Amino acid sequence: MNAALEIKLMGFTSGSTLAARIVFSNRAYWVLAVLVAAAMWIVFNVLDGLLFFSPIVNFYYPIPDDAIPGFILSIITAALVGIVVSMNVFMVRSKLKADKSSVLSGSTLGTVSSMCAGCSSVGFYLASTFGAAGVAASSFLSNYQLPLRLVALALLILAYYAAHKRVVANCKVAT
Repeated sequence: MNAALEIKLMGFTSGSTLAARIVFSNRAYWVLAVLVAAAMWIVFNVLDGLLFFSPIVNFYYPIPDDAIPGFILSIITAALVGIVVSMNVFMVRSKLKADKSSVLSGSTLGTVSSMCAGCSSVGFYLASTFGAAGVAASSFLSNYQLPLRLVALALLILAYYAAHKRVVANCKVAT
């Protein structure tokens, strides 16, 4: 039997979702993705000033019109971080042939750059710590917050694509 027919018989019919189906067929990776996505969603919304924990848990609702694009991008970014981290953990635990230094680099870069895009609410800390350089960095981050989040999203999509290729390439199909 050829490999494509064997993959169809296994129930993995779509090439673009093959790696995701392989990884998320195990419930542990699904739970890990949800937990990481939820944690990142909380971090992004705390940094954006939409979620507060003191004195009680409070979410800023209704979301201001100027914060809606950032909120939507933070939801998408958090979900992608969960998926990419889960896939990377799968690759490490499955001992797939991959460069250990590059396994988590895409998810790390995407997360850090997206979190830096959310640093506009932490600008006061930057300004007080680094003086004029902190003010310049804070104004840069607040002015270019959406483009930086789009770059972070692109990095996460590239990390997903790289993880997908590694999982599919290392998938052994019995012939």
